[in-house]
Amino acid sequence: MTVADGRARSLFGIAFRPGVKTMKMEFQLAEGKAETGNAERFPTRYVRFGAFELDVKRQDLLKNGARLRLPGKVYQVLITLLERPGEIVTREELRTRLWPSDTHVNFDANVNTTVNKLRQILGDSNEESAYVQTIPRRGYSFVSKVEFVEQPETAGMARDEAERGEDSSLPSETAASKLFAAHSAKVWFTAGVIALVVAAMLLGAAITLFSHRAF
Repeated sequence: MTVADGRARSLFGIAFRPGVKTMKMEFQLAEGKAETGNAERFPTRYVRFGAFELDVKRQDLLKNGARLRLPGKVYQVLITLLERPGEIVTREELRTRLWPSDTHVNFDANVNTTVNKLRQILGDSNEESAYVQTIPRRGYSFVSKVEFVEQPETAGMARDEAERGEDSSLPSETAASKLFAAHSAKVWFTAGVIALVVAAMLLGAAITLFSHRAF
């Protein structure tokens, strides 16, 4: 095996590049640290606002329990705004957060596009902003009420459904008891009517027999 230009080459002419795997692993580690850093910026795993719930650990945004597609840059804008609800986040802060200093892009256009995508996902419009408000010549502010919760809304909904199920079983049992009582009363009423009919028939037969004997 020979070494030339930073590559290891075997006797069969196959070149190996050991540095590629190392770079990939380092990138994955850095990416994992970034995700962990996002989660550590919040006091709880779940952030709730309006009809939405954000799972910071899994980076999932749900609306009324349905998962929404949230691109990476859009997610970073949402995270940045949620870190400081009610405060102004400048466009420069978003630019620094979303793109490294050595990135060559049109920052103003990209910030506008990314924020507009977030607004579309949240259902905001130019006429009415329930979540992301534009502060002219300064930046943006997240204006909706934000709650930091320990458990997801879906868990609470499941618990409420279970409780409602237990409560609903009681009326069902009461209704069944009433139905059984009504059925029993009907049976007894029918039996009483039959007994009266039989008694009347026997009485009529006895009167007829007595009349024949008298004559």
